Amino acid sequence: MADTIETLLERIRELQKEIEERIEARRQRFRYRLEHGRVVFDREIRHRHRALKISLWPYVSRARLLTVLTAPVIYSLIVPLVLLDVFVAIYQAVCFPAYGIPKVPRRDYIAIDRHRLQYLNALEKLNCVYCGYANGLLALVSEIASRTEAYWCPIKHARKLRGTHARYPSFADYGDGESYRTRLAQLRAELERMEREAGSAG
Repeated sequence: MADTIETLLERIRELQKEIEERIEARRQRFRYRLEHGRVVFDREIRHRHRALKISLWPYVSRARLLTVLTAPVIYSLIVPLVLLDVFVAIYQAVCFPAYGIPKVPRRDYIAIDRHRLQYLNALEKLNCVYCGYANGLLALVSEIASRTEAYWCPIKHARKLRGTHARYPSFADYGDGESYRTRLAQLRAELERMEREAGSAG
């Protein structure tokens, strides 16, 4: 059974790699490159993007009333998000070295780059910065939590859950007391191996 799950996980990883390759091919289509971490478009594309931009006032005046009224609720979430960011950063800095778990690099999860697109107006750019930060932060927190769960409690839940992290399928089955300690040792060894590799790469 474990072999079957590992085989399926390997197929999933292969499919994810294929998806990334196809996304990269689409990037080529839109003619941009990365220079020192910054996106650079061809001049012709930049001119085309500017022509597609909707100015701020027409954009706001076309917005639905409910969208305008609920905007403060959306933006108010920045406070708990920043607090979460601070507390998780402290948690990872203090606890992960003690457990031998590799730290999760922020740059792998949080990308703030869509505000540089010339076809977006100022409000759209602000929204893109906010969404890039919020969703990237939640993905970062999920990865930190998944490493913590793999170290302390790698057991599947009794009922099916949606949106589980990538490590979850490798956890011990609910009620399988015989293999729990073995899986725990294996997952901790995997985290320690990741930590060693991160240390040697740095």
